[in-house]
Amino acid sequence: MSNVLSVRELQKHYPKVQAVNGVSFNVEEGTCLGLLGPNGAGKSTTVEMLEGLVKPTSGEILYRGKPLDADYHERVGMQFQNTALQDFLTVRENLEFFRSLYQHTLPLDELIHACRLEDFLDRDHRKLSGGQRQRMLLAIALVNNPDLVFLDEPTTGLDPQARRNFWELVRAVKARGTTVVLTTHYMDEAYLLSDDIAIMDQGKIVARGSPQNLLAEHFNDSVLELPANEVEGRSIDLPLVHREDRVEIFSKDVNGAVRKLLDAGLSLAHLKIRPRTLEDLFIQLTGKELRA
Repeated sequence: MSNVLSVRELQKHYPKVQAVNGVSFNVEEGTCLGLLGPNGAGKSTTVEMLEGLVKPTSGEILYRGKPLDADYHERVGMQFQNTALQDFLTVRENLEFFRSLYQHTLPLDELIHACRLEDFLDRDHRKLSGGQRQRMLLAIALVNNPDLVFLDEPTTGLDPQARRNFWELVRAVKARGTTVVLTTHYMDEAYLLSDDIAIMDQGKIVARGSPQNLLAEHFNDSVLELPANEVEGRSIDLPLVHREDRVEIFSKDVNGAVRKLLDAGLSLAHLKIRPRTLEDLFIQLTGKELRA
């Protein structure tokens, strides 16, 4: 599979901050790369350099083997976390406006159908719900029929139903063969949509691989969770990790851990057992809680 993007020793220095410090990776055609990291990790600066909006201090970014050139933005799409649009324009008028900026575009009907915009095409964009607005912004990012699209935290602030609807649209974009670079603070979103994940911290990539491979590489245990008030005052022969209103137990032997809980006289009515998740890995590697 060919590489759409190739990044080599990418660096970005500001007078008081080294935002990106020697980042290297490839983005394979038709895949979704999830770029994760806490605030200040350097991921936003990295994406801005990949988009061609910020010039690197040093390093190399190649698009299909060639340096980014003046025509690069004709071939990529971008959905920013915050996008300012002209007041009073309807959804249809926004799409028509952005289509006028490119030489090659998708047919308007195809764009409308792909992003499910039929029900509110003639509505002022300021009166859209959060989910409707993000679908419109995705359509704008796809208006030039890009083979590479950047999605910057596209579901921030959406309700669970709107988020899942948006995920289906992203899957459909990938099914067309479009390559996706996704930034998100939602670990479930990254797990479901990403073929490849890069976790950044302090300007460097600290972990890289498929979601499944990353979890298998770093963990070989499961997590048992109990309400904190149910273990208070009990002597339990297990290492306990206190998390506000709950207690977590990390164990390679779930059956053995359950037996010890029963031996301690605990009720297991509220016991939860789960596999390790990307959120566990994120916190373990970066040492920071997730922040929106």
